[in-house]
Amino acid sequence: MNTFSYQQLYEFTYNILLKIGCSETDAKIATEVLLSADLRGVDSHGVARLSGYVRLWEKGRINATPNVHVSYETPSTAVVDGDGGLGLVVAPFAMQVAIEKAKNAGTGWVSVKNSNHYGIAGYHAMMALEHDMIGLSLTNASPLVSPTFSKERMLGTNPISVAIPADKQPPFVADMATTTAANGKLEILQRKEMDAPLGWVQDADGIQTTDANGVKKGGALLPLGGDREHGSHKGYILGSVVDIFSAVLSGANYGPWVPPFVAFLEPDPNPVGKGLGHFFGAMRVDAFRPANEFKTHMDNWISRFRAAKPIEGHDKVLIPGDPERELETERMSNGIPLIKPVEDDLRALGLKFGVEL
Repeated sequence: MNTFSYQQLYEFTYNILLKIGCSETDAKIATEVLLSADLRGVDSHGVARLSGYVRLWEKGRINATPNVHVSYETPSTAVVDGDGGLGLVVAPFAMQVAIEKAKNAGTGWVSVKNSNHYGIAGYHAMMALEHDMIGLSLTNASPLVSPTFSKERMLGTNPISVAIPADKQPPFVADMATTTAANGKLEILQRKEMDAPLGWVQDADGIQTTDANGVKKGGALLPLGGDREHGSHKGYILGSVVDIFSAVLSGANYGPWVPPFVAFLEPDPNPVGKGLGHFFGAMRVDAFRPANEFKTHMDNWISRFRAAKPIEGHDKVLIPGDPERELETERMSNGIPLIKPVEDDLRALGLKFGVEL
């Protein structure tokens, strides 16, 4: 496994995006969003996905020069039409709309249609932090998940991210799939030729399996909880809420009609909406109580939870966002490791477009 500097991967990704026709501004934003995943240890959603976006562009399913715009709005809400653009570009635009709404109305809520995969949910939620706001980021995704008691793929991994500012403590940043594991983690196991833990995947007959290729063989990912006895109905409910907020509300495709991320699978010929959907929220803390007062109490909340007595074999209790923040600091200094299949994929992409890794 070789390690690459942030700047090296940034320049490579930026130049590839320019090659497919993105503007300099859009290429910069998309690169920052993509690499934020690698820095924070969400390797499945970083540069490993770059060639997937390019393949979708080659198939005409991603618009490199979109007219991203607000198609409907009220003082505190909006619908954004992504015009088929990279979700890595559409999502920051929409989150900024939510932030501007919140500045005026106290809260801002934006649902998005006609978009594509938007990278890690946490990047967009964290945009609110510098404004002393709480950020919310949701998206639906390719249908790879079976509802509890079903063997049909109906939902995506449909992540939820919430970012909450603090004062002296680092912010609280939750970023989670509503499945037992994100599909990207399964892709990493496939590249490493390793088995998946029980509870991640079921086979085509609805039986749990440890085969990391189970989804490729007609199976499905499982909702958070894995099975009914361990609360999979709750994961199914959470994923459903994300789907409805992101797509039924905006006019995007939902459920089994969401277009697949992989270019070799064609979208449903009878879509119920436009593209993928996202949902964003921004809440001004001082719309509820003075921001400095709130952040002082968030410090107290975080400090008390950090001080909770750990169980045997564990040194400390973590706060959501801790592992990612620590890894970001380490990788910015020491570089980002890429497993060989990802490195080979990027080098092949670079060769194709005349961009050196």
